[in-house]
Amino acid sequence: MAGKEGKTPRSGCPVSVSLEIFGDRWSLLIVRDMMVRGYRTFREFQNAGEGIATNILADRLRKLGEAGILTTEPAEEDGRSIHYRLTEKGIALAPVLLELLIWAAHHEETGAPCAVIEQMEQNRAAVLSETYRRWKERDPRPILPPFQRQDKPTTEKSRKGNDTR
Repeated sequence: MAGKEGKTPRSGCPVSVSLEIFGDRWSLLIVRDMMVRGYRTFREFQNAGEGIATNILADRLRKLGEAGILTTEPAEEDGRSIHYRLTEKGIALAPVLLELLIWAAHHEETGAPCAVIEQMEQNRAAVLSETYRRWKERDPRPILPPFQRQDKPTTEKSRKGNDTR
């Protein structure tokens, strides 16, 4: 099946087809920022702290729009400004992003607090339910704050050896 731009996927493998859309880190980080941080504007994405160049950001927003992951709409407060919004197809990525977050916190050094990850892991259904509710109600409040780099990032290994609960 050809994509929106008429390109034929490399293979019929669902992972390969998905990577055609999300084959770089920026696309998933934009989706993450929309989903869990409530970002809606180009400026918010630009200032997210990831260091994305403006030309790359504009390109990824365009590609995500072409893939049906996000859409644009005029801002209520200023019709000249554009707000980005996840589509149903885009918000359907919530379980994938939640599992990526949990997986990385278990296996890599991250700035994610152990207690936050453990709570999310134990309450997956509630986290996803709240994510979907906020999307449906257009609630821009963040579900998670931006994770800060720590002097000693935490991993699953350090959790097991240094449990501070």
